[in-house]
Amino acid sequence: MSEPTKTTRRDFLSGKSADEALGDALIGPPTPLPPPGVVGVQAGSHLLSVSREAMACLFEIVVDAATYRDATDVAVAALDLVEQLEGQLTVYRDTSEVMLINRRAANAPVEVESGLFQLLTRAVALSEATGGAFDITAGQLSKVWGFFRRQGKMPSAIDVAQALATGGSRHLQLDAATSSVRFLQPGLELNLGAIGKGYALDRAADVLVAGGVNDFLIHGGNSSVMARGGRISDCRFQISDLSKGAPQSEICHLKSEISPGWSVALRHPLKPDVRLAEFLLRDQALGTSGSGTQFFHYQGKRYGHIIDPRSGWPAEQVLSATVIAPTAEQADALSTAFYVLGLEGAERYCQKHPEISALLLKPSGSSGQIELFPVNLAEDRWRRL
Repeated sequence: MSEPTKTTRRDFLSGKSADEALGDALIGPPTPLPPPGVVGVQAGSHLLSVSREAMACLFEIVVDAATYRDATDVAVAALDLVEQLEGQLTVYRDTSEVMLINRRAANAPVEVESGLFQLLTRAVALSEATGGAFDITAGQLSKVWGFFRRQGKMPSAIDVAQALATGGSRHLQLDAATSSVRFLQPGLELNLGAIGKGYALDRAADVLVAGGVNDFLIHGGNSSVMARGGRISDCRFQISDLSKGAPQSEICHLKSEISPGWSVALRHPLKPDVRLAEFLLRDQALGTSGSGTQFFHYQGKRYGHIIDPRSGWPAEQVLSATVIAPTAEQADALSTAFYVLGLEGAERYCQKHPEISALLLKPSGSSGQIELFPVNLAEDRWRRL
């Protein structure tokens, strides 16, 4: 969804700024990237890249240009859909369908588009499965903490308590017979910022597959990634967010004779020049959450932008949470939930859902040092760098 400035969930995928990301020794010498909205073939890699700004970040689709010679049109159609979904889901445009729900649903049921209704239904189920650690009804909390407009501030305890009282999926009534939404609590506000980007990636991936493109990598702001199929090649490839002031990220293509796929590298949340881990994805999605740049200090204490919707206060158990899941929607939402739940909560969830994997980063005893905690991660699908 469109925001006043760039979001920060993508901070924790590895990367550098656009002019220096491709100089990483692991990847090789720099390779120019096409600007947003431009179609181009990466020199020496035969990878077609189609990109566009949407939801306050760069969305980019990468395919093998030799295999999919006519992929440009279907990739553009996929990005067209992402723009349409932004117009439907954003809370930063009064004309969006989500804002229409926020204005009217406390007074009467509001009938919504079927895809959005299904998304809301799945979001409520995820809220229940995570014990409320993920919650799309906590829009008021983001506002009282000032993070809605990226102007973090210390609220009063009364403000937090009042915002907390307006949220909770139990106050969201969904009627499948009429595809309608009703708020049972005045003041409740939906905000799909922690799931909407993943949902858009999944829908865009459906467009690509329907158009005959079965091997691709697509990312939104580099914090949400969907990888389908793979490509056996001798080259590696990485893409970076080209937006001014955007956090640093990269995605690489990785050769693998046993299980070709796409590789995503994770950087140190406190030392951006340090790469921590690399994941090999095939028919999987990855999402990552952290509060590395969106935070403020008050009386010597740091407060990040990811709010625990159960307590009303910023979560602080981990530095970042990265999730691998079958869909980008799941990876997007669960990375936020695991950031709130912490390591033990993430482990409990993954025990019940073996299709979900995660890597959580926590500070260690030494200043500036961190520890990596893999959860359900197969040894042949990731490695520590």
